[in-house]
Amino acid sequence: MHPVDVAACVLVSGIILVSLLSNVVVLICFLHNPEIRKQVPGLFTLNLTLCNLLLSVSNMPLTLAGLLARGHPAGWGPPGGRALCHLVGFLDTFLTTNSMLTMAALSIDRWVAVVFPLSYHSRIRHRDAVAALVYTWAHSLCFSAAAACLSWVGYHHVYASCTLCDVRAGSADTRFAVFTLSLHSLSFLLTLVVLCVTYLKVLQVARFHCKRIDVITMQTLVLLVDIHPSVRQKCLDEQRRRRQRATKKISTFIGTFVVCFTPYVITRIVELFLSGPVSPHWGILSKCLAYSKAASDPFVYSLLRHQYRKTCSQLANKILKRSPLHPSARGVENGAAGGSTTAPTTGDQQPPGKSSAQ
Repeated sequence: MHPVDVAACVLVSGIILVSLLSNVVVLICFLHNPEIRKQVPGLFTLNLTLCNLLLSVSNMPLTLAGLLARGHPAGWGPPGGRALCHLVGFLDTFLTTNSMLTMAALSIDRWVAVVFPLSYHSRIRHRDAVAALVYTWAHSLCFSAAAACLSWVGYHHVYASCTLCDVRAGSADTRFAVFTLSLHSLSFLLTLVVLCVTYLKVLQVARFHCKRIDVITMQTLVLLVDIHPSVRQKCLDEQRRRRQRATKKISTFIGTFVVCFTPYVITRIVELFLSGPVSPHWGILSKCLAYSKAASDPFVYSLLRHQYRKTCSQLANKILKRSPLHPSARGVENGAAGGSTTAPTTGDQQPPGKSSAQ
């Protein structure tokens, strides 16, 4: 095997492992915490998690098998047979499109929550979320079913995977090019525009609130002339962190989408107009970047949020049969049992300074 293929095998194996573990943890948190299930964004997160899990157990292992088959002279055929490859190619188009549109729905939900906080529950209800999911499924099924019916899915040796490709090259080049451009325009490009518009509006609102808080903080610091310099510096540092927090989160949402999907989508479009084939090494690298979105989504949209971290902590304590109280809190609790009236504190409290962009 070529060293690049060996490195790609290791990379795909790592992506499969991280994607499976992280998405399973998100699914467990969703099933365990009733508060997460009650929230409207939980439906979008559940759909995104299921898409990532299915992609991790269907498409990624066949890509790994395709990479391993590259080391054999007769190993360039579809791994698992043509029927299985046809099914996995259908899933590749369906799951990728579905996950992209789900990210767009999540961004719209956060935009409404930040821009219209008082009327959010009347604007976004569970039936609205279900309607949005029905559209994402219908949209994804239309493109994936059309590709499957026209025999535009199969094994693509450039990407070492079963995906969208014109297996009857030369007979329907124009139609295939129009279909590919339409697919990426109404999935990748549409989602990117929605992400940029909604999250930049969220960032604008978050910065406006930060400015208001900063004005109040500075007025308070001016009035408190006897405040200790260390306390004043701590307030200024928190002020700076508050301004940066929203920017970092918005950059993560948009940045991971662009970094993971853009190389693959541009390669698929450029491939339509090239007279020769794309480099297989670049093709598999762009495919691995697209797969890596399934591994990063659980952290970007779920596991780094307070509710999920709290649920993970509770599950870990239950599995390890540990008390959820902090060790220092146990001492306070023991003192209270001996006659002290001091109440114990837990480590499950909401951390202060949550940004409105979350």
